[in-house]
Amino acid sequence: MPNGLTIWEAQFGDFNNVAQVIIDQYISSAEEKWGLMNGITLFLPHGYEGQGPEHSSARMERFLALCANNNMQVVNATTPANFYHVLRRQVKREFTTPLIIFTPKSLLRHPKCTSSLNELSENKFKEVIDDENVIANEVRRVVFCTGKIYYDLLEKKEQFEAKDIALVRVEQLYPWPEKQIQKIINKYPNTKRWIWAQEEPENMGAWRFVKEKLTSVDLKPLARLASGSPAVGLNKLHVTGQEEIIGKIFRKCTCELNNKYCGLQCEEGSKREDIKQQHTYL
Repeated sequence: MPNGLTIWEAQFGDFNNVAQVIIDQYISSAEEKWGLMNGITLFLPHGYEGQGPEHSSARMERFLALCANNNMQVVNATTPANFYHVLRRQVKREFTTPLIIFTPKSLLRHPKCTSSLNELSENKFKEVIDDENVIANEVRRVVFCTGKIYYDLLEKKEQFEAKDIALVRVEQLYPWPEKQIQKIINKYPNTKRWIWAQEEPENMGAWRFVKEKLTSVDLKPLARLASGSPAVGLNKLHVTGQEEIIGKIFRKCTCELNNKYCGLQCEEGSKREDIKQQHTYL
């Protein structure tokens, strides 16, 4: 259907592993091998919510490893409007490539994950969404992220009324939106720390792909430790690990300034803390 929208949806994104042969042989490479174009769209529910190793990860890293020569699009939309507009773009474009969307799970009922009718009817797909609730010259940390973790970070940011931490959402991971990213980097000249935050272990998710693309700043990862499993099997371990990631950005101020959270203004605050080994949670 060259003029239609064909969607294959997994119950959980993890289950695409049984379709890996089709993804490798046809979806990612058919145009380069045989000159065959296709516009299939994959809906792969993805997000770390304590449901275990088989119900957390759509293996974003595998899709990003297959990306080259604009062979497909990889998207992780965080608003209903952006989700709608990327589907509309898929149908309206004059050319077609496969569209991989890491779709929401808990965000389907998240009170902050909403869009106005205006945003649905008048806007277009935003490959990157900057943080509008900051004072640009006072920003000391810029946190790039993609997907659900944004809302976990936003909850803490609003709790602390933080204006010096910018949360930047990368909605399209491939093709990499280099110009938009660089424009945002230029907007924050006083930044001391550039961070890529993700829920996935460091050897999974988007980190290894992003660090090769975003080289104009000293970008540091904030993620679970590298693992052979995409997620832990115990919900309590998941919650503790998630809290640690968020807490590394909005950590407690322990110096004489007595701020609501650490603002990187003292020697102790400027030190980078490592993620703990999982056994220490127990």
